[in-house]
Amino acid sequence: MSKEKTKQLHKNVAPFAKSDLKKSVIQLINTVPPIFILWFLAYQSLSVSIWLTIGIAVLTAGFVVRTFIIFHDCTHGSFFKNKKANDIVGTITGILTLFPYEKWKREHAIHHATSSNLDKRGVGDIWVMTVDEYMEASKWERLMYRCYRNPLVMFGFGPLYLVLITGRVNRKDARKKERNNTYLTNVVLVALYAFMIWLVGYQSFLIVQGSIMFVAAALGIWLFYIQHTFEDSYFEEESEWDYVKAAVEGSSYYKLPKVLQWATGNIGFHHVHHLAPRVPNYNLEIAHESTPPLQMATTINIKTSLESLRYKLYDPAHKRFITFKEVKSAVKRATPNIDLKELKPKRTSFESK
Repeated sequence: MSKEKTKQLHKNVAPFAKSDLKKSVIQLINTVPPIFILWFLAYQSLSVSIWLTIGIAVLTAGFVVRTFIIFHDCTHGSFFKNKKANDIVGTITGILTLFPYEKWKREHAIHHATSSNLDKRGVGDIWVMTVDEYMEASKWERLMYRCYRNPLVMFGFGPLYLVLITGRVNRKDARKKERNNTYLTNVVLVALYAFMIWLVGYQSFLIVQGSIMFVAAALGIWLFYIQHTFEDSYFEEESEWDYVKAAVEGSSYYKLPKVLQWATGNIGFHHVHHLAPRVPNYNLEIAHESTPPLQMATTINIKTSLESLRYKLYDPAHKRFITFKEVKSAVKRATPNIDLKELKPKRTSFESK
């Protein structure tokens, strides 16, 4: 994409990169209070049926995901015009969703600045190995990677690791403000959860709160995974990496039913978000519909998104994700070196669109 087209694309999206106080307040009202109401109903339902409790917990998890999107917007400074308002609401919603605001804000900013850059992976990303990296890795590294990419691990143990471990500790190079915010978040969570356990008992707490946060975290991981893991996703080395192409070709448009689109705060329009992070979630859809070039992003739905679970390694030579099975077949055909020329490229360049 030429510099002129890039500049024009940013210009087309700019009008939507403005927060609306009324819309933001309404979103807070229709998102956060329901969590407490549903939590109370879930606890009360324990005397009726644990399955009813689980059902209410899953519904509550949807509101937690929506709350996370508000938190996410605050980290980008897009939910309110006022920085302090973003910091306060971001910290509170971070506590509700178990994420320290300053820590996540920094890591996510790095993710946006390096998304789809093969030379700058590792912060705020799903672990992605290239074919060559996998072939050169030790047996232990391959085993670890295979375990990590296994859906049972990623969406089963992943949520627990995310909220219980990574969300509770600071990075080694974290500054004072970031460290203090993480400490504050942890202290408030300990006090809040201790009170809840005292109020309803640890068993009821684990069933209700445990179910809500596990489902919400699993959904969050799924959304992040599918937004960047699809067959013809864009990845490039630093010398060839382009921010706009990374946004439009390296992020998907996850077309969801309206109710799920609402619950996920329009984050399915992820290509728009990566192109212009200052666009608040309630403006993402209209930005997509008003900007024809953005409608060329890879569109996936629930059915096709499930197919992406097969993709494990990125093949830079053909610009696409491949499966472990494809690599294994290629190894059998080529000795001693792997030859991926037989893997037919399936992506279409953004320029040709």
